[in-house]
Amino acid sequence: MNKTKAWVQAARLRTLPLSLSGIIVGTALARKQNFFELTIFILALLTTIGFQVTSNFANDYGDGVKGTDAEDRIGPARALQSGLLTKSGLKKGIVLAVAISLLLAIMLIYTAFGNENLNYILLFLALGILSTWAAIRYTMGSQPYGYRGLGDVFVFIFFGLVGVLGSMFLYTKSLDWTSALPAVTIGLLCVGVLNLNNLRDIISDQNHGKNTLVVKMGFANGKRYHILLIVFAFVCMLSYTLLEKTTPLNAFYMLAFVPIFIHLRKVIRTKEPIELDGELKKLALSTFLLSVLFYIAVNNFL
Repeated sequence: MNKTKAWVQAARLRTLPLSLSGIIVGTALARKQNFFELTIFILALLTTIGFQVTSNFANDYGDGVKGTDAEDRIGPARALQSGLLTKSGLKKGIVLAVAISLLLAIMLIYTAFGNENLNYILLFLALGILSTWAAIRYTMGSQPYGYRGLGDVFVFIFFGLVGVLGSMFLYTKSLDWTSALPAVTIGLLCVGVLNLNNLRDIISDQNHGKNTLVVKMGFANGKRYHILLIVFAFVCMLSYTLLEKTTPLNAFYMLAFVPIFIHLRKVIRTKEPIELDGELKKLALSTFLLSVLFYIAVNNFL
């Protein structure tokens, strides 16, 4: 494998649709209020991609250095683990990804707020720095939070609340409480994808001291936790639909929960962690589908 393919593998492009879901939903909520700017939308997508790639590089490095990505790991091979990239090379990639992500974030903030609204500028700069920290510290460092069962909390905050409400605020400069319901929905579904990853990797994580929430609660309870995540995500989106008095015809985005509940049935029936490997893609793509259908529905594009 050449270097280009190795970097593409380390970037794990298949994770990008999930990370973009929050931006799409947040933009949909803004457009519903007649706020939209194409430049903000494009920069928000690029910034999110930058942070996601940074996170993927950092996870590859952190798990590789700690030995978590060993031969007993079920998922796809990592670049550092398989020898496709060196430690020093991957470190340089992380630094470059951080620089690009922060540059994009600054461009996004300037486009949204200009030279005014200093408080908003400082707030979003802080969020950009925190996003960088969260991307790196999930598996890197002496005390990575992903090894202490805190990954679910950070995914919910940054993929759900910050992703949806933050992107909406870039357009509208305001928030409303009903918009928190789609944000919670996306956050819970993203946590569901992480939980699937942790359910799949429970054995290797236990063997290498990665104390994810699933490792702490066990496989059976991890599946029960997964059920709660999906059910509450559905309830939140349904509640938003009812509160907004959305007509049944315009609520077709709820159809995205059909494959999600089919996926949930599979998880409930699964007894071996290895059987969950294919479910990550299903839930991630279903979440992305929900975001796209939501964007189309709330803006009456059909």
